[in-house]
Amino acid sequence: MSLKSIRINNSLLKGIDLPSLWLRERLSGDQFIDPNNLQRLYEPSLLDENLMIDDYSINDNFLRIKFSDGIKGKINIDDLYQEINSIDVIPKKKIWNKSDTLQLFDDNKIFENSHNLTQMLKTFYEYGYVIIENTQAIENEVLSFAEKIGPVRTTNWGKLFNVVSKPNPNDLAYTALELKSHSDNPYRKPVPGIQLLHCIANESIGGDSSLVDGFSVAEYLKKNNKEFYDILTKTNVNFKFTDIDVILENKSKLIELNDDGEFKQISFSGRLDYVPLLEEDKLKTFYRARKCMYELCNSDQFKIKFRLSQGMIAMFDNLRTLHGRTKFDPNTGFRHLQGCYIDHDSTEGKLRRLLK
Repeated sequence: MSLKSIRINNSLLKGIDLPSLWLRERLSGDQFIDPNNLQRLYEPSLLDENLMIDDYSINDNFLRIKFSDGIKGKINIDDLYQEINSIDVIPKKKIWNKSDTLQLFDDNKIFENSHNLTQMLKTFYEYGYVIIENTQAIENEVLSFAEKIGPVRTTNWGKLFNVVSKPNPNDLAYTALELKSHSDNPYRKPVPGIQLLHCIANESIGGDSSLVDGFSVAEYLKKNNKEFYDILTKTNVNFKFTDIDVILENKSKLIELNDDGEFKQISFSGRLDYVPLLEEDKLKTFYRARKCMYELCNSDQFKIKFRLSQGMIAMFDNLRTLHGRTKFDPNTGFRHLQGCYIDHDSTEGKLRRLLK
């Protein structure tokens, strides 16, 4: 027998052609994969493009196979099925709105065992945020929490930034003004994936927090206003931040889709975006679509409101979840948040290992 591909009569892989080279690259075992780091011990690009399958069999859910170059090996059929069908251990996103319960976790319990940490991270990926209670209301506590999950990303704001009202601020976040629902740092390449905001003090009148699920808003537009959805997912806008020693720019769509046409990212901040000069009809449609998106993102239908109290951390997916706050009066009390950023590979990598 010399075959360029095989078709297995198996309930999981029935009717799927499996090419010889593709299978050869998936052989497991110490001869092919380093047992410590699971990296290949050979260069797959140098395999014979005319490689054939001389023989194969299925036993104990393993595909045992012999190739024309004399190499023999086995592959777990469950692994093939999961790869072919893009089955991921990272939970799928859940639609949510203001009626959903706030996703709260106790800092005293999260790191007690792997089960609690797994549940927190799974909830984070399902809802795009979690609120952590009972942390110490001290400076740098947010860094201590974040670094238990993964490395902190440093930006021009530093490794850690302080959200307080101050004179002559270089960002509106450092004022007492209301902040409508927005993404952070859409002008970066890449945009920070996850933000953590820790409340050290919130004694002023006002300054309540809000979160909005950009995924839910995007799905609503897709279902109820396809014209607006299409132009928002196809038009790049320029996000720009200007400071004394740096100008940051990044072009992106307000709603970005992946290669499969599914929701990937939301970038929304009316303080920072510059719409390109489109044809008159398209420009008019885009402005109407952006206004509609703004209204949805700031409506009671989608916005969940709460007070970030002393000792609480809001951890949210900055590529999915918009955040905001109400205006506050600094003369009535001190308000001090500390924040930092981590990337998705930290949380995903941690969750994949926990679920392995």
